[in-house]
Amino acid sequence: MSKILLEDMEFFAYHGCFKEEQIIGNRFIVNLELETNTEKAELSDSLRDTINYQEVYNTIREQVDIKSHLLEHVGRRILDAIMNKFEGVISLKVKISKMNPPMGGKMNCVSLEMERKA
Repeated sequence: MSKILLEDMEFFAYHGCFKEEQIIGNRFIVNLELETNTEKAELSDSLRDTINYQEVYNTIREQVDIKSHLLEHVGRRILDAIMNKFEGVISLKVKISKMNPPMGGKMNCVSLEMERKA
């Protein structure tokens, strides 16, 4: 088994419970860890024998682009979309960080981590 990691993907999106967040937007950092069997690709050196990282990135981007009030909702959509689109996913973990959240004080980010197994 192997893990495919897409790390520190940065997006600008409009998630949040406050009206201003859905208008002004914010930066979000997404990290994804995907466990799969890569043995066939290790031997063939062919993209068709593994999960295409670009397609995974595009799937994440599509979900992040949809406005939500909660990071939980965004995370669930990302997990569902990847599990439904890519065969061979054994487990999947996503971490979404909202940078500089409006919490009334100085804070780097608030994050949510979710995990799913096939």
